[in-house]
Amino acid sequence: MQIAAKELLGSGRPLAAVAEQVGYDSEAAFNRAFKREFGMPPASWKRSRGAGAAARTTGPS
Repeated sequence: MQIAAKELLGSGRPLAAVAEQVGYDSEAAFNRAFKREFGMPPASWKRSRGAGAAARTTGPS
């Protein structure tokens, strides 16, 4: 799951492609496993990481 998380943030590849890369036959199975590990589905997790990064880089000048 750590590899998947890194791919989701850095590669820009679709969720289904990342799921397949890390060995899941279905996106649904990957979603369940990711949620079990990180506490939220991969798309939500990715959005939360992206929003946090944007806030850090666009702070006061």
